[in-house]
Amino acid sequence: MNEIESKIKNRTKEIKLYSSKSISGATFLGGPLAGGYLISENLKALDKPDEGRKSLIIGIISTIALFGGIFMIPETIIDKIPNQLFPLIYTGIIWGFVEWTQGDVLKAHKENGNSFFSGWKAAGIGFISLVIIGIGIFGYVYLESNNPAYKIYDEKIAEFTKNETESLAFYDHINTETRNSLIQKLDNSTISKWKENLKIIKELNSIENLPSELLEQNIILLKYSELRLKAFNLFKKAISEDTEKYSQELEQIHKEIDEQLTKLN
Repeated sequence: MNEIESKIKNRTKEIKLYSSKSISGATFLGGPLAGGYLISENLKALDKPDEGRKSLIIGIISTIALFGGIFMIPETIIDKIPNQLFPLIYTGIIWGFVEWTQGDVLKAHKENGNSFFSGWKAAGIGFISLVIIGIGIFGYVYLESNNPAYKIYDEKIAEFTKNETESLAFYDHINTETRNSLIQKLDNSTISKWKENLKIIKELNSIENLPSELLEQNIILLKYSELRLKAFNLFKKAISEDTEKYSQELEQIHKEIDEQLTKLN
Protein backbone atom coordinates (compact mmCIF):
# COMPACT_ATOMS: atom_id res chain seq x y z
CA MET A 1 0.00 0.00 0.00
CA ASN A 2 2.85 2.39 0.85
CA GLU A 3 4.49 1.61 -2.50
CA ILE A 4 1.24 2.38 -4.37
CA GLU A 5 0.80 5.64 -2.43
CA SER A 6 4.40 6.53 -3.21
CA LYS A 7 3.83 6.03 -6.94
CA ILE A 8 0.67 8.13 -6.85
CA LYS A 9 2.45 10.95 -5.03
CA ASN A 10 5.44 10.78 -7.37
CA ARG A 11 3.51 12.08 -10.35
CA THR A 12 6.55 13.50 -12.14
CA LYS A 13 8.69 10.35 -12.03
CA GLU A 14 8.63 9.77 -15.80
CA ILE A 15 9.35 13.33 -16.90
CA LYS A 16 12.23 15.79 -16.86
CA LEU A 17 11.85 19.35 -15.66
CA TYR A 18 13.92 22.51 -15.50
CA SER A 19 14.79 23.59 -11.97
CA SER A 20 14.07 27.12 -10.77
CA LYS A 21 17.83 27.68 -10.57
CA SER A 22 18.29 26.69 -14.23
CA ILE A 23 15.36 28.85 -15.32
CA SER A 24 16.74 31.83 -13.38
CA GLY A 25 20.21 31.40 -14.89
CA ALA A 26 18.83 31.16 -18.42
CA THR A 27 16.64 34.21 -17.79
CA PHE A 28 19.60 36.27 -16.59
CA LEU A 29 21.48 35.32 -19.77
CA GLY A 30 18.67 35.42 -22.32
CA GLY A 31 16.01 37.64 -20.82
CA PRO A 32 12.30 36.97 -20.20
CA LEU A 33 12.10 35.14 -23.54
CA ALA A 34 14.31 32.35 -22.21
CA GLY A 35 12.45 32.25 -18.90
CA GLY A 36 9.05 32.12 -20.60
CA TYR A 37 10.18 29.30 -22.87
CA LEU A 38 11.55 27.12 -20.05
CA ILE A 39 8.48 27.70 -17.89
CA SER A 40 6.30 26.69 -20.85
CA GLU A 41 8.35 23.51 -21.33
CA ASN A 42 7.79 22.57 -17.69
CA LEU A 43 4.06 23.20 -18.03
CA LYS A 44 3.86 21.09 -21.19
CA ALA A 45 5.66 18.26 -19.41
CA LEU A 46 3.13 18.60 -16.58
CA ASP A 47 0.33 18.17 -19.13
CA LYS A 48 -0.67 21.83 -19.09
CA PRO A 49 -0.15 22.82 -22.76
CA ASP A 50 -2.51 25.80 -22.71
CA GLU A 51 -0.75 27.36 -19.74
CA GLY A 52 2.55 26.58 -21.44
CA ARG A 53 1.56 28.53 -24.56
CA LYS A 54 0.43 31.45 -22.41
CA SER A 55 3.77 31.49 -20.57
CA LEU A 56 5.68 31.56 -23.85
CA ILE A 57 3.52 34.39 -25.20
CA ILE A 58 4.00 36.35 -21.97
CA GLY A 59 7.76 35.81 -22.26
CA ILE A 60 7.77 37.17 -25.82
CA ILE A 61 5.59 40.18 -24.96
CA SER A 62 7.66 40.93 -21.83
CA THR A 63 10.87 40.86 -23.87
CA ILE A 64 9.48 43.27 -26.47
CA ALA A 65 8.10 45.58 -23.77
CA LEU A 66 11.36 45.48 -21.79
CA PHE A 67 13.70 46.40 -24.61
CA GLY A 68 11.18 48.77 -26.17
CA GLY A 69 11.01 50.56 -22.83
CA ILE A 70 14.79 50.66 -22.50
CA PHE A 71 15.12 52.26 -25.95
CA MET A 72 12.68 54.96 -24.87
CA ILE A 73 14.72 55.94 -21.81
CA PRO A 74 17.01 58.93 -22.54
CA GLU A 75 20.72 58.08 -22.76
CA THR A 76 21.50 60.52 -19.94
CA ILE A 77 19.42 58.37 -17.58
CA ILE A 78 20.50 54.99 -19.02
CA ASP A 79 24.18 55.89 -18.50
CA LYS A 80 23.52 56.30 -14.77
CA ILE A 81 21.83 52.89 -14.38
CA PRO A 82 24.15 49.94 -13.49
CA ASN A 83 24.41 47.41 -16.35
CA GLN A 84 23.24 44.50 -14.19
CA LEU A 85 20.17 46.22 -12.78
CA PHE A 86 17.64 45.24 -15.45
CA PRO A 87 18.79 41.57 -15.67
CA LEU A 88 18.62 41.28 -11.88
CA ILE A 89 15.11 42.74 -11.81
CA TYR A 90 13.57 40.53 -14.49
CA THR A 91 15.46 37.47 -13.25
CA GLY A 92 14.09 38.08 -9.76
CA ILE A 93 10.56 38.42 -11.15
CA ILE A 94 10.87 35.15 -13.13
CA TRP A 95 12.34 33.32 -10.13
CA GLY A 96 9.46 34.50 -7.95
CA PHE A 97 6.93 33.45 -10.59
CA VAL A 98 8.47 29.97 -10.90
CA GLU A 99 8.50 29.52 -7.12
CA TRP A 100 4.90 30.68 -6.89
CA THR A 101 3.49 28.54 -9.70
CA GLN A 102 5.82 25.52 -9.79
CA GLY A 103 7.74 25.65 -6.53
CA ASP A 104 5.93 22.77 -4.80
CA VAL A 105 6.08 20.55 -7.89
CA LEU A 106 9.80 21.17 -8.41
CA LYS A 107 10.52 20.60 -4.73
CA ALA A 108 8.64 17.27 -4.72
CA HIS A 109 10.33 16.32 -8.00
CA LYS A 110 13.72 16.85 -6.42
CA GLU A 111 12.85 15.08 -3.13
CA ASN A 112 11.69 12.03 -5.10
CA GLY A 113 15.04 11.86 -6.86
CA ASN A 114 13.53 12.52 -10.30
CA SER A 115 15.49 13.89 -13.25
CA PHE A 116 16.11 17.51 -14.14
CA PHE A 117 17.49 18.90 -17.36
CA SER A 118 21.07 20.03 -16.93
CA GLY A 119 21.88 23.64 -16.21
CA TRP A 120 24.03 23.63 -19.34
CA LYS A 121 21.01 22.89 -21.52
CA ALA A 122 19.10 25.72 -19.88
CA ALA A 123 22.11 28.01 -20.41
CA GLY A 124 22.20 26.99 -24.07
CA ILE A 125 18.56 28.00 -24.44
CA GLY A 126 19.40 31.27 -22.69
CA PHE A 127 22.20 31.85 -25.20
CA ILE A 128 19.89 31.13 -28.15
CA SER A 129 17.39 33.59 -26.68
CA LEU A 130 20.19 36.15 -26.36
CA VAL A 131 21.07 35.69 -30.04
CA ILE A 132 17.41 36.12 -31.06
CA ILE A 133 17.15 39.31 -28.99
CA GLY A 134 20.44 40.55 -30.47
CA ILE A 135 19.15 40.01 -33.99
CA GLY A 136 15.96 41.87 -33.08
CA ILE A 137 17.90 44.80 -31.63
CA PHE A 138 20.23 44.91 -34.64
CA GLY A 139 17.23 44.94 -36.97
CA TYR A 140 15.59 47.72 -34.99
CA VAL A 141 18.76 49.84 -34.97
CA TYR A 142 19.27 49.24 -38.70
CA LEU A 143 15.71 50.30 -39.53
CA GLU A 144 15.95 53.34 -37.26
CA SER A 145 19.28 54.42 -38.76
CA ASN A 146 17.67 54.33 -42.22
CA ASN A 147 14.65 56.29 -41.05
CA PRO A 148 14.38 59.28 -43.45
CA ALA A 149 13.26 61.40 -40.49
CA TYR A 150 16.84 61.35 -39.15
CA LYS A 151 18.26 62.78 -42.39
CA ILE A 152 15.73 65.61 -42.45
CA TYR A 153 16.31 66.26 -38.74
CA ASP A 154 20.10 66.41 -39.16
CA GLU A 155 19.79 68.88 -42.05
CA LYS A 156 17.55 71.16 -40.00
CA ILE A 157 19.79 70.91 -36.93
CA ALA A 158 22.76 71.89 -39.12
CA GLU A 159 20.86 75.08 -40.06
CA PHE A 160 20.01 75.66 -36.39
CA THR A 161 23.66 75.26 -35.35
CA LYS A 162 24.87 77.61 -38.11
CA ASN A 163 22.44 80.30 -36.94
CA GLU A 164 23.49 79.74 -33.34
CA THR A 165 27.21 80.07 -34.12
CA GLU A 166 26.74 83.23 -36.19
CA SER A 167 24.53 84.86 -33.56
CA LEU A 168 26.86 84.14 -30.65
CA ALA A 169 29.62 86.07 -32.44
CA PHE A 170 27.82 89.13 -31.06
CA TYR A 171 29.52 88.56 -27.70
CA ASP A 172 32.95 88.97 -29.35
CA HIS A 173 32.08 92.56 -30.28
CA ILE A 174 30.04 93.70 -27.33
CA ASN A 175 32.94 95.64 -25.74
CA THR A 176 34.68 96.83 -28.90
CA GLU A 177 32.01 98.34 -31.18
CA THR A 178 29.76 101.36 -31.01
CA ARG A 179 26.18 101.28 -29.76
CA ASN A 180 24.78 101.82 -33.27
CA SER A 181 26.97 99.05 -34.69
CA LEU A 182 25.89 96.64 -31.95
CA ILE A 183 22.21 97.41 -32.48
CA GLN A 184 22.68 96.88 -36.21
CA LYS A 185 24.31 93.50 -35.56
CA LEU A 186 21.50 92.52 -33.20
CA ASP A 187 18.89 93.36 -35.84
CA ASN A 188 20.64 91.87 -38.87
CA SER A 189 22.61 88.85 -37.68
CA THR A 190 21.56 87.98 -34.13
CA ILE A 191 17.89 88.41 -33.23
CA SER A 192 16.82 87.39 -36.73
CA LYS A 193 18.84 84.17 -36.42
CA TRP A 194 16.94 83.10 -33.32
CA LYS A 195 13.62 83.90 -34.95
CA GLU A 196 14.71 81.57 -37.75
CA ASN A 197 15.69 78.94 -35.19
CA LEU A 198 12.22 79.05 -33.65
CA LYS A 199 10.76 78.38 -37.10
CA ILE A 200 13.22 75.50 -37.58
CA ILE A 201 12.08 73.85 -34.34
CA LYS A 202 8.45 74.07 -35.47
CA GLU A 203 9.51 72.38 -38.71
CA LEU A 204 11.35 69.70 -36.72
CA ASN A 205 8.21 68.95 -34.73
CA SER A 206 6.24 68.47 -37.94
CA ILE A 207 8.56 65.72 -39.26
CA GLU A 208 6.69 62.42 -39.53
CA ASN A 209 7.88 59.36 -37.57
CA LEU A 210 10.25 61.41 -35.45
CA PRO A 211 11.51 59.29 -32.49
CA SER A 212 10.33 60.30 -29.03
CA GLU A 213 13.85 61.19 -27.81
CA LEU A 214 14.16 63.78 -30.59
CA LEU A 215 10.74 65.21 -29.79
CA GLU A 216 11.90 65.59 -26.19
CA GLN A 217 15.09 67.27 -27.42
CA ASN A 218 12.98 69.69 -29.45
CA ILE A 219 11.21 70.80 -26.27
CA ILE A 220 14.57 71.74 -24.75
CA LEU A 221 15.74 73.42 -27.98
CA LEU A 222 12.56 75.47 -28.07
CA LYS A 223 13.04 76.70 -24.51
CA TYR A 224 16.73 77.37 -25.23
CA SER A 225 15.90 79.39 -28.37
CA GLU A 226 13.23 81.43 -26.59
CA LEU A 227 15.73 82.32 -23.86
CA ARG A 228 18.39 83.31 -26.41
CA LEU A 229 15.89 85.52 -28.23
CA LYS A 230 14.78 87.07 -24.95
CA ALA A 231 18.40 87.76 -23.94
CA PHE A 232 19.34 89.44 -27.23
CA ASN A 233 16.18 91.56 -27.24
CA LEU A 234 17.07 92.68 -23.74
CA PHE A 235 20.64 93.45 -24.86
CA LYS A 236 19.20 95.64 -27.61
CA LYS A 237 17.01 97.43 -25.10
CA ALA A 238 19.91 97.97 -22.70
CA ILE A 239 22.20 99.26 -25.45
CA SER A 240 19.51 101.54 -26.89
CA GLU A 241 18.80 103.03 -23.48
CA ASP A 242 22.51 103.04 -22.56
CA THR A 243 21.75 101.50 -19.18
CA GLU A 244 22.87 98.65 -16.97
CA LYS A 245 19.58 98.27 -15.14
CA TYR A 246 18.83 95.03 -17.02
CA SER A 247 22.08 93.34 -15.93
CA GLN A 248 20.49 91.24 -13.19
CA GLU A 249 17.71 90.09 -15.49
CA LEU A 250 20.25 89.19 -18.19
CA GLU A 251 22.28 87.26 -15.66
CA GLN A 252 19.19 85.22 -14.69
CA ILE A 253 18.35 84.52 -18.35
CA HIS A 254 21.89 83.28 -19.02
CA LYS A 255 21.66 81.05 -15.98
CA GLU A 256 18.50 79.49 -17.44
CA ILE A 257 20.25 79.14 -20.79
CA ASP A 258 23.07 77.19 -19.10
CA GLU A 259 20.48 74.89 -17.52
CA GLN A 260 19.00 74.10 -20.94
CA LEU A 261 22.46 73.50 -22.41
CA THR A 262 23.19 71.06 -19.57
CA LYS A 263 20.02 69.14 -20.45
CA LEU A 264 21.05 69.00 -24.11
CA ASN A 265 24.48 67.65 -23.23
